Amino acid sequence: MSESANEAFNQAQSSLAEETVSSEAVYQGVFLQIRRDQARLPDGSLHTREWVLHPGASAILALADDGQILMERQWRYPMGREYLEIPAGKIDAGESPLQTAQRELLEETGMRAQHWEPLTVIHPAIGFSNEVIHIFLARGLSGSSEHAALDQGEQIETLWMSLDDLMDRVLAGQLPDVKTQIALWHLKERKARSA
Repeated sequence: MSESANEAFNQAQSSLAEETVSSEAVYQGVFLQIRRDQARLPDGSLHTREWVLHPGASAILALADDGQILMERQWRYPMGREYLEIPAGKIDAGESPLQTAQRELLEETGMRAQHWEPLTVIHPAIGFSNEVIHIFLARGLSGSSEHAALDQGEQIETLWMSLDDLMDRVLAGQLPDVKTQIALWHLKERKARSA
């Protein structure tokens, strides 16, 4: 985006800004909080905004030397089904997104990576949550799923898959997890640009 286009976009954003007039926590869970705010819109009107306060998360696209990608299969209770996705987890207090990614990769898969690179940052539910997911590319992998140390209540199976197979699933609508789709599209685009 050119500098003038970026400046115009930022000015347009500020003209749409809403001001928080009041804010209250209506539910406090183990790590999620639901808030109800009153917001003043640019036209002066007041409106209720209900949203989920989230600590943030990190996700990992773990790429082996042979090009295989480390995937997880796990049950996602809110959706009532099993999902195929990249490893991920919430950011704990005092952790950086990279520290979370390193911890989650080890805990969920038993793997470590020598090389870490930020891939992208996404806001997956902007209409009702402030959740931010930091997606990292991890290379130089070592370890084994036998060394995984899952959190209590977690049941995860790991498997290795090719980018082509995963992209076929994305295009067929068989891989609906948004963080995984975005990470795979980033990797595919990087490979295309470096070819």
